[in-house]
Amino acid sequence: MQHKTIIEPFRIKSVEPIEMSTEQQRQEYLKQANNNLFLIESKKVIIDLLTDSGTSAMSAEQWAGIMRGDESYAGARSWERMRDAVRDLTGCEHIMPIHQGRAGESILYTQLGGKGKVFISNTHFDTTRANIEYGGATAIDCITKEGQQPALEYPFKGNIDIEKLETAIIENGAENIGAVILTVTNNSGGGQPVSMQNAKDVRSICDKYKILYLLDCCRIAENSYFVALKEAAYQGKEYREIAKEMFRLADGSIMSAKKDALVNMGGFIALKDKVIADSCINTLIIKEGFVTYGGLSGRDMEAIAIGLIEVFDKDYLHYRITSTTYLGDKLHELGVPVMRPIGGHAVYIDAKALYSHIPVNQYPGQALVCDLYLKAGIRSCEIGSVMFGKKDKNGKLIPATMELVRLAIPRRVYTQSHIDYVIETFADIIKEKSQPKGMKITYEPEFLRHFTALFEREL
Repeated sequence: MQHKTIIEPFRIKSVEPIEMSTEQQRQEYLKQANNNLFLIESKKVIIDLLTDSGTSAMSAEQWAGIMRGDESYAGARSWERMRDAVRDLTGCEHIMPIHQGRAGESILYTQLGGKGKVFISNTHFDTTRANIEYGGATAIDCITKEGQQPALEYPFKGNIDIEKLETAIIENGAENIGAVILTVTNNSGGGQPVSMQNAKDVRSICDKYKILYLLDCCRIAENSYFVALKEAAYQGKEYREIAKEMFRLADGSIMSAKKDALVNMGGFIALKDKVIADSCINTLIIKEGFVTYGGLSGRDMEAIAIGLIEVFDKDYLHYRITSTTYLGDKLHELGVPVMRPIGGHAVYIDAKALYSHIPVNQYPGQALVCDLYLKAGIRSCEIGSVMFGKKDKNGKLIPATMELVRLAIPRRVYTQSHIDYVIETFADIIKEKSQPKGMKITYEPEFLRHFTALFEREL
């Protein structure tokens, strides 16, 4: 018998209370935060879909591992367990622990980048781009044309465009390419998966031009699920084996373990090249900590080692992807324009299509995240021209390719009733979709402005 109801493949042993609020209260909270959801205290949020990073609920085994964490400064047993788990998964000899993904990006891209260097990706995420550009290098996105059409049904919209990739290499000179970075799944591109064939094609291009090839692998397990589901040659293959094959195509990888390692803090850099690894280790020791802890406690490393095993469990991954799809499909049925097909870790709303009356220079995505919070206390994240927009020499906005709002679902945290609450909120949103006003920025920093920018509603 095939059941229609998605049940969580776990039991809940501990709960955290949610502080309920009224719309009147939330109006005041949003005013105090200057319409930036990053600046609102978590206790004032009912359903928090801002990010899936570091927000997972850890398992009984992970909590048990935390209790045996070895906090030795050098050579801790917990480090050995994490190192061995990462080596087995990635096939890389040189493993460096880091406290989170952006710390690894800072270390690795400082070594590989700098003025005149270029990095090419399917889509660079915000911290990746910021770390690359902060060091003086250039970040180029080469997403496929299918990946730029939210409503289009296409199995691997996260793929890098191989023709654009080769053109970018030729135009910038192979000697100037710091690395090609394949992000799986493609977070900024709507959480869409990357096919194994695409990963192989990138390997061929990098071999042809002798360029370093890296995986940004923070959602590698979810990507492996989609490869098994949608790529004929991999149907029936174990998810962990698919991940191992993809890792072994690359020269190294960088992971924020706060996603698919099911932990609240941590990550790693894994490299095959000893020369690059040695240069990174020097920076690691200066900025993060000794090479066997890298800014992490022993208990964090224990949790990562266990999480890297648990995340490939077939029942967990089926629940994870199916429950995300449930939200996306229900919104689609309501007429909410969403990125299709639904990705693994989040549902992405096409804010430009939903709020078609708001021009892109008035940030329809930011308007939507504020409306979701006002109506129901739901916190989400704009992934559009606030996050990725640029300005030309005259200060005019160069908009992002897409104006998306991400509903990122924390792992093992919310039940179906929480998700149904989100769906009901969108039923109200869509009834009033022509009414909301756009936003204007009243303050912004030079880098990563979406974290701390301040906004006002247009009159």
